[in-house]
Amino acid sequence: MNNFSGENQAVINLNQALRDSINLLGIENSDAVFETPRDSEYGDRAASTALKLAKILRNKPLDIANKIAENIKSDVIEKINVAAPGFVNIFLSNKFYSQVIASILNQGNSYGAVNLGNNQRIQVEFVSANPTGPLHIGHGRGAAVGDVVARILKFTGWDVQREYYVNDSGLQIINLGKSTQARYFELLGQESEFPENGYKGDYIYDLAQEIINLEGRKFLDVPREESLNYFKTYAADKIMSGIKDDLKFFRVEFDNFFPEGYLHANNLVNSAMEDLKARGFAYESDGALWFKTEDTIGDDKDRVLIRANGVPTYFASDIAYHRNKFITREFQRVIDVWGADHHGYIARMKAAIKAMGKNPDDFEVLLIQLVNLIREGKSVNMSTRSGEFITLKEVLDEAGVDAARFFFLMRRSDSQLDFDLDLAKRQSNENPVFYVQYAHARISGILREIEKRNLFIDDDDEINCEIFNEHNAKELADTLAKYPDSVREASNQLAPQVLTSYVLNLAGVFHSFYNTNRIIDEPDKKIALGRVKLIKAAKIVIASCLELLGVNAPERM
Repeated sequence: MNNFSGENQAVINLNQALRDSINLLGIENSDAVFETPRDSEYGDRAASTALKLAKILRNKPLDIANKIAENIKSDVIEKINVAAPGFVNIFLSNKFYSQVIASILNQGNSYGAVNLGNNQRIQVEFVSANPTGPLHIGHGRGAAVGDVVARILKFTGWDVQREYYVNDSGLQIINLGKSTQARYFELLGQESEFPENGYKGDYIYDLAQEIINLEGRKFLDVPREESLNYFKTYAADKIMSGIKDDLKFFRVEFDNFFPEGYLHANNLVNSAMEDLKARGFAYESDGALWFKTEDTIGDDKDRVLIRANGVPTYFASDIAYHRNKFITREFQRVIDVWGADHHGYIARMKAAIKAMGKNPDDFEVLLIQLVNLIREGKSVNMSTRSGEFITLKEVLDEAGVDAARFFFLMRRSDSQLDFDLDLAKRQSNENPVFYVQYAHARISGILREIEKRNLFIDDDDEINCEIFNEHNAKELADTLAKYPDSVREASNQLAPQVLTSYVLNLAGVFHSFYNTNRIIDEPDKKIALGRVKLIKAAKIVIASCLELLGVNAPERM
């Protein structure tokens, strides 16, 4: 699936004909390509290159467009015309669509695997939820987005590492330990003050009960300061184990779990701070160490790195962590997936990347907006502070992994998402993931029946061009031709929603084709065989796209 031969040769040849024509005007190494016009009346493809060349060639765009049109030589262009102010519009022949299908059948699962990364090392760090409670639905969206971004990048030629940053240090973990310890004493009938910023979910009671089952009443006779580390460690480890189980069930896996404690144990935070001071980006004042964010990025004030009491801030730890990514582990590009509430933190981290001598453009952040869970037409109220929230596991158990992943990926990650649980469970075409999966299952059923009856033996590599005289067949082939471009867009923009949109459209186009084109009972065997090849190509692309989304492509439904 990753030999990166997934370009469509028919499209490559078509674009090369355009560039060859531009070359005759004295413009070398053009990157011009044909695009799909908004209105199909203007043609199947269009090029606006003449508008860009007007200043260079000192000529009217319309005149340049006419010259380009005159020079284009391609046997897959049926008709070509020029429109003001300088568009070159083409209508493609059936031969083009025949070549598209042949290309897909020849390349199989590698179709669409365009090489954009050239095996450069890239890290995607996502989820990274504190091990202070189970994953909730918001974490699920971040997990789906991060996982699919990593899949897309790998499919497009990047050497990808997936990482989970485990915040196993700091005040939150201490509060987790105190919360569990307080519930332990409470369950044993002892007075215990619950911490002001403690964790109130029922899962804390569960953790405390587990400790009672394991250790009994032994901690009643131990000073609470001495037993706190046990409660802290047990709770964090147990929660982290549950997080890993939930992610695995969600088809999300990581290459590495990086503990924050590693930074402190190996003096990496202090080393990073010394490096910033040496480079002139950090200074000491009032007993604390400060980062020059005011001068570097125009922040409203400089930010504390090391407090006056010697305790590092989260910012200091994050700088050390990203220094480890860029400098120690030598990733050429780093992508972090964060909650939308961290928006204001991006500029600071980019400033830190610059301060350590790296290009801040090589650091990118995907923001994950909130998920509004809807059940029976009403929003489900959730509050992580009070411990009242819907866990990711609950959603997966109710809606299923396929539906959850697809729904999480249907909108831009930085826009709010309404997750309709009732729709996600519906076994009908109203449910987007069902609609797409049913297209794949329907094709599989047709192909099984053909094999069972031993029909339409494929005796050559030619695809009958006549099948594309029918509008829906042509539209299906044209949609398949655009898959590599959709993959390229999804990779360049780190945008999984491009693929959910593409495969939804592809499923709709296939269903329209199926409703208007006979296959098994088509009397013309050459036409039937051509349509069989067309749906085989559609099956390959649907399965490939669903694989990138981490969604199953069922053979039967």
